[in-house]
Amino acid sequence: MASRVVRARLDQPSEEGLALLMREGRNESEAVRLALVESAARRRRRSALVAEVERLAADPADTAERRAVMADMEALSGDWPE
Repeated sequence: MASRVVRARLDQPSEEGLALLMREGRNESEAVRLALVESAARRRRRSALVAEVERLAADPADTAERRAVMADMEALSGDWPE
């Protein structure tokens, strides 16, 4: 894929993030590329986690098991002292 030039106005938090990445020995372009790649990876992981939670929440067998475990835990717990 051909390289592409992108311009952005940085606010204070963005400036600080760029400075942090550059203190690790990167130039501006490397720092911005790294930030974009790392951010995209975090978003993909978060989206996968959300999808997994939604899948489990919609699974009747998982819901029944979760309720059974919660009932067992409730039966084992004592009253809170006052």
